[in-house]
Amino acid sequence: MAGKDRVLLIKQLLLNEKKVSVPDLSKKFSVTEETIRRDLDKLEDEGFLTRTYGGAVLNVEEVVSNVPFYKRAEHNLEQKQSIAITAQEILKTAHTIFADASSTVMETLKLFKHREDLTIVTNSSEALKELLVSDVNVLSTGGTLNKRTLSLQGDLTEYAISVYNVDVAVISCKGIDFDTGVTDTNEVECRIKRQMIEQANEVILLIDHSKFNKKAFVHLSDIKNITHVITDSKPSEEWLNYFRENHIQVHF
Repeated sequence: MAGKDRVLLIKQLLLNEKKVSVPDLSKKFSVTEETIRRDLDKLEDEGFLTRTYGGAVLNVEEVVSNVPFYKRAEHNLEQKQSIAITAQEILKTAHTIFADASSTVMETLKLFKHREDLTIVTNSSEALKELLVSDVNVLSTGGTLNKRTLSLQGDLTEYAISVYNVDVAVISCKGIDFDTGVTDTNEVECRIKRQMIEQANEVILLIDHSKFNKKAFVHLSDIKNITHVITDSKPSEEWLNYFRENHIQVHF
């Protein structure tokens, strides 16, 4: 069996069983344990799994991030719309914003269609379609289209962001944790969001309650770089104290 075919079968086993062991895979595919470890290393580099002692476990967040945009947009829609309404109020004095390509941010952009005083710079191809008939001034970053996430990516995207200075960056993520900070699942998207954070006077993080105390594969930002956190329900007292101590405004 070719190595690439074995890796695909290991992926399928992980999707079905959520974890695998090196000895079991070695026996199943009649190859050495060292060969299996190399296969698992490749999948870990992709973010598909996390290595454990003697095996690996499925990186669920990475699998979710690869779900096509429209399916993700339907997930937790009510919570996203609640967050968007709060974000609309916070952003009413902003005149220039960066907007990432996440489905939560997309719900927020839908509420800005009549803002003649607003300029949005975004790498979301879906935002370009959604705001085609609107009063908003929309600037596309350009770049290579990822057809699953409907986001524009690459060097051109990052360069375009670097030439603008905006009032607020509006981003989302897959997890926020006291020790690891703000995390996401895709390194390419993280680079784009980091550039947005760097070029913005303020940063608004949109996250539903399920993202607290979660760690995703890629470090996106230190929490101290965030100005506002908008979520759909009241965070724990521990988080409220943390935000207060770090001068981060939280809205729910």
